[in-house]
Amino acid sequence: MILLDGKVAAEAVKEKLKAQVAELTDKGHRPPKLAAILVGNNGASETYVASKVKNCAETGFESLLIRLDENVPESTLLQTIEQLNNDETVDGILVQLPLPKHISEQKVIATIHPEKDVDGFHPINAGKLVQGLPTFIPATPYGILLLLEHYHVQTKGKHAVIVGRSNIVGRPMSILLSSNIPMGNCTVTIAHSHTQNLTDICLQADILVAALGKPEFVTANMVKQGAIVIDVGITRVEDATAKIGFRIKGDVAFNEVAPKTAAITPVPGGVGLMTIAGLLSNTLQAYLNNKKA
Repeated sequence: MILLDGKVAAEAVKEKLKAQVAELTDKGHRPPKLAAILVGNNGASETYVASKVKNCAETGFESLLIRLDENVPESTLLQTIEQLNNDETVDGILVQLPLPKHISEQKVIATIHPEKDVDGFHPINAGKLVQGLPTFIPATPYGILLLLEHYHVQTKGKHAVIVGRSNIVGRPMSILLSSNIPMGNCTVTIAHSHTQNLTDICLQADILVAALGKPEFVTANMVKQGAIVIDVGITRVEDATAKIGFRIKGDVAFNEVAPKTAAITPVPGGVGLMTIAGLLSNTLQAYLNNKKA
């Protein structure tokens, strides 16, 4: 069993990005800049944004963190995004999700300029992805591709089963794995909450991507011998025995599933770290696109 270590793969991606940024700044160019907006003080969101800012610094990127109160009017958030859209020194914009209930995520996503949408959620970028046109790939699916590439995982001709159909992971992942690209050319099945005989379908998977947000949902009886398992889940589960009062769990029951697999991602330390690698890769691409414009 190979552990698909996100820390190792993410460091390799970051080293490449760092070298590219150093080459640009050595020539007198400014570094790429990522702007992140955090609304409220959700604990998990605070952790994610802090990690993104830290990784920017480690890679030579500039970052801008804008904090807004949880009760901020939707109109104020949209105005803030427009200001960043018009700021030529900002290459990428991300608004940390989830947002408070009084704010429309769709409106927020649609307000970010497609050329600065480094999360890859804008409908224009989603449409380009479907048509196989150059675009920003959503950061988590992009990170998974980079992980598979780093570990030289063969995907061509394999049956991939994706459990989960979100616009952030499941749907774009299904498009990418079925596309005619180096880490694609799979036959893809998407399973979800209304799928019948889910265990039987998962047992057909050469590559199983679990992205449904239910801790330890995928158990050993759902995974065939020698499968490759990608665990996208990351849920805080209360645990009085843990120092911080909770543990991070994935969608896969790792201890019982891992022995059956050819390769598997850990949680934490797997796909989450690769998501940031995908985000940084998109930000550099946005910078290069901006520089050429």
